[in-house]
Amino acid sequence: MLTVGLTGGIGSGKSAVTRLLAERGAVVVDADRVAREVVEPGTEGLAAVVAGFGPGVLGPDGALDRERLGRIVFSDPARLAALNAIVHPLVARRSAELRAAAPAGAVVVHDVPLLVENGLEDLYDLVVVVDASEEVRLDRLARSRGMAETDARARMAAQADRAARLAVADRVVPNDGTLAELEARVTELWEELAARAAAG
Repeated sequence: MLTVGLTGGIGSGKSAVTRLLAERGAVVVDADRVAREVVEPGTEGLAAVVAGFGPGVLGPDGALDRERLGRIVFSDPARLAALNAIVHPLVARRSAELRAAAPAGAVVVHDVPLLVENGLEDLYDLVVVVDASEEVRLDRLARSRGMAETDARARMAAQADRAARLAVADRVVPNDGTLAELEARVTELWEELAARAAAG
């Protein structure tokens, strides 16, 4: 088995690379999806969040109201740290379970948006960074998400900068061009990953 940490700044095209790797046979562990799963109604994660933040973070349906919780934690670093202390260990445990369930010889790609910010690069055999210039990323966020430039810049500023991401990369997937160019790069990357996984 080969474990790959895949990351990239917002608007870099990381999701497209994850999808293309999955199409080629990678087992994908999506950190954002796992983070939602561990706080679904009935989970110990949701119970711990409610214990820490009060029942006001629940919606009428009993599910976590992410927007309300976000307003609490993103304006208060101590509260954000408290939330992370609840959620991160649960995400790590569930991600480990998903990785353990992968077949022998698999390429397991962990899609981790905040890999660099949380210092997780040593958890993987290989770190792959999807990279695009700031201009391209701003344009994508405006076109694909309808995000205002000020909002997009604020999101980008809240993440690790490009140099910090590139500093931990074992492989870089440039994504300033067309989808066809990206597909060719991902095919090349996949061949290398699959060969390394097969070699053990």
